[in-house]
Amino acid sequence: MRRTLYCGHLRKEHANQTVVLEGWVNRRRDLGGLIFIDLRDREGLAQVVVSPEASCFAEADRLRSEWVIRVEGKVQLRPADQVNPRLATGAVEVIAERLEVLAEAKTPPFPIDAGWRGEEDQHVGEEVRLKNRVVDLRRKRLHDNLRLRHQVVAAIYSFLDGEGFISVETPYLTRSTPEGARDFLVPSRLEPGHFYALPQSPQLFKQMLMVAGYDRYFQIARCFRDEDLRADRQPDFTQLDMEMSFVTQDDIIALNERLAAHILRETKGLELTLPFPRLSYAEAMNRFGSDKPDLRFGLELQDVTEVFRGGEFRAFAAAETVKALVAPSLLSRREIEELEAIAKSKGAAGLAWARYENAGLSGGIAKFIPADLRQKLSLNEGQTLLFVAGPWRKTVESLGAVRLELGKRLGLIEPGYRFLWVVDFPLLEWDEEASRWTYMHHPFTSPNLDDLHLLDTDPQKVRAYAYDFVLNGSEIGGGSIRIHRRDLQERMFALLGISPAEAQQKFGFLLEALSYGAPPHGGIAWGLDRFVAHLAGEESIREVIAFPKNKEGKETLTGAPAPVDEAQLAAVGLAIRSKV
Repeated sequence: MRRTLYCGHLRKEHANQTVVLEGWVNRRRDLGGLIFIDLRDREGLAQVVVSPEASCFAEADRLRSEWVIRVEGKVQLRPADQVNPRLATGAVEVIAERLEVLAEAKTPPFPIDAGWRGEEDQHVGEEVRLKNRVVDLRRKRLHDNLRLRHQVVAAIYSFLDGEGFISVETPYLTRSTPEGARDFLVPSRLEPGHFYALPQSPQLFKQMLMVAGYDRYFQIARCFRDEDLRADRQPDFTQLDMEMSFVTQDDIIALNERLAAHILRETKGLELTLPFPRLSYAEAMNRFGSDKPDLRFGLELQDVTEVFRGGEFRAFAAAETVKALVAPSLLSRREIEELEAIAKSKGAAGLAWARYENAGLSGGIAKFIPADLRQKLSLNEGQTLLFVAGPWRKTVESLGAVRLELGKRLGLIEPGYRFLWVVDFPLLEWDEEASRWTYMHHPFTSPNLDDLHLLDTDPQKVRAYAYDFVLNGSEIGGGSIRIHRRDLQERMFALLGISPAEAQQKFGFLLEALSYGAPPHGGIAWGLDRFVAHLAGEESIREVIAFPKNKEGKETLTGAPAPVDEAQLAAVGLAIRSKV
């Protein structure tokens, strides 16, 4: 007996054929002497019927969930009143003639059969699922997610191959360079006291590929960053990484829009309207309080700084920025307090408010609100006004967080996929702790050439040739035009407080490459895990990664990270020092 087709591929046209199926027992039922087995493989379920007269009845009678079996039998059409419309195989069943148990299984720690029957899976805590990931991966939801991930990667390869890109692998063991996050270090056995670093991204290697003349590169790249975790971060993750020579920012944006449209067409059957909207960084922050705004709902921030300037309400009268948000319903005091806690967590001093009802303002700071504000905000009956005042960035970011929470609470978020580009980022931002300028993206991003004259005199006004790719309020990609001249790269290092000696020590290989004649070039990296999670409708990227880490960065399936023995440490010249 050898498998002739997948369980999930059985159809009416197979009626009266003898087939061999292999898979797992999804469920076994004993009904009136007949034994019904829902047999499962990666393609779906097939119903197998074993009658008491069959020679394999005794073997079928001892089956339990998740046992692995092989069945040979004849396909027959089910009676019309027994057709299961929820299953693609629901019109047929297999009458078993032979059955072989290939492996027995202990009872799984949680049920996994419901999703394959078209029903909702029982809720199971994430820690239990990750500890038993092999069993968890058998659930249909995870099968669907990983298949979607495969389809996305396949679409990427087919599209970029057609656009003249070359896939090139870059090293996993490389040099530690300052790129924004902590490196994972790998000690060298052959050179004790020396270390490799796992790459945070292939950034420098892809730039050197452009200098080497490869023109269009891409890679499905593994990246490693030792940073704090959350739902859309893992210590090891996957990027779609690409770089192009002799291009402008507009060229890269246009190509990536076509790529996104191709992926959605191939995986979801959807046609996207191109081009996607673009917002400058300043406009995105001012209107939505975020550099990755969710455009699936409105509820925009409105500037009311001048309305309150010099007025009676001293908290607003001299504030750098005052922003307002109009909630489309009357919020209770408890709801406002909960929203205020969110605003304060982002740096706001507080959340002022007033209600508009019975054609007038009441509650909160109503008595301090100028009359002309009603017209400016186009108020309607039954709305709540929310205000934050203070330094510009804290003000917009805190009220932006309130906007997102209101969008969720009030059911304002529309279904679908809303893509957006955010452009014209500042090249630099001031690091208060270090009292110096630091890069907003990375130190290899090119300044906008129109602002180059400000680099030494007024660096905060210099824009970058940088762009972020946003989907449904999540940054799924980011890139820039790179610095391709050695003199400008050295100037950038100096502005960041990196001395010539330090630049030579850490980036000498890049500077040397640029000295051999580098083309203008730029690129982008997509967070593949994050992008697939959006397409799959998942909140966490752990749901689209086969073997993810948990929220603490641990792989509970294998127990990593784990201690190693003294001999392994001695081989690389290391010893463990107790924490003080």
